[in-house]
Amino acid sequence: MTAPAPPLLPEDAPTYADVESAARRIAGVAHRTPVLTSTTIDRLTGAQVYFKAEPFQRMGAFKFRGAYNAASRIAEQSAGRGVIAFSSGNHAQAVALAASLLGLRATIVMPNDAPRVKLDATRGYGAEVVQYDPATEDREAIGRGLANEHGLALIPPYDHPHVIAGQGTAARELLEDTGPLDVLFVCCGGGGLLSGSALSVRALSPHCRVIGVEPDAGDDGVRSFTTRTLQRVHHPQTIADGARTPSLGRYTFPMILRDVDHMMSVSDEALLGAMRLLWERMKVLVEPTGALGAAALLSGREAVAGKRVGVILSGGNVDMGRWFQRAS
Repeated sequence: MTAPAPPLLPEDAPTYADVESAARRIAGVAHRTPVLTSTTIDRLTGAQVYFKAEPFQRMGAFKFRGAYNAASRIAEQSAGRGVIAFSSGNHAQAVALAASLLGLRATIVMPNDAPRVKLDATRGYGAEVVQYDPATEDREAIGRGLANEHGLALIPPYDHPHVIAGQGTAARELLEDTGPLDVLFVCCGGGGLLSGSALSVRALSPHCRVIGVEPDAGDDGVRSFTTRTLQRVHHPQTIADGARTPSLGRYTFPMILRDVDHMMSVSDEALLGAMRLLWERMKVLVEPTGALGAAALLSGREAVAGKRVGVILSGGNVDMGRWFQRAS
């Protein structure tokens, strides 16, 4: 049987030069987040593990990198134009904050089951929030409709060249701080961070194995990677709310097929275990989606003993009200 033809890569797909441009643009605005280590996790895995700690990024996640890279270009090209985004939470906050810093008005389309901490923060940065029912409504259709109606510039959560290039700066910084790695674990929702990270890896550590990680319930990327045909999922039920995206995108899918070595998924139980270990032993507050890479590392399904391993902890916006009940 003939293998499916790979999807065509758009002509304006980002390159590593675009990651470098994004790094210059966000310098002094985005935080250069720390790289953390843990003797406990090194002992458990037999590897030398380096964690890129994006919970310490502005608004608590890597999303600020891509949002600011995209929004700042819109501000330069269309002064006074508003921006709109659709997101379950972290991209919402990132666009809201970037717009506030740049003097742009922001409208954000968010699901009605978005974590309260992310909803409140998005409004706190000054954005207007439009909520929708993810079980019956299409956030992208709502966002594009509002963009057309009000003349707003759309900043998608992952499938946009400037967003992808901005996200790639996290892995770029990691590799600048650690030197070449053997393996890099990266969480995957729509694939913006993963495809951007792979651009940096191929330029700075070409022999490094790049592994994308999804939740079991939202494994459309794993299935797409395996079949080389775009697969979809509808509102997957997983604690990793940042990875509830319906599919990879027009840019991210072919970039992942070209530059990523492997895709895997992990259970919500594995995510909880990884979060607990990171909280207790490293004192880093990591949200479920942010722990996907760590959960894959700790699963033991990838041979890492004796290797230099990178893990991007993508965010730390945990809704405490969902995790803890106040003692009566």
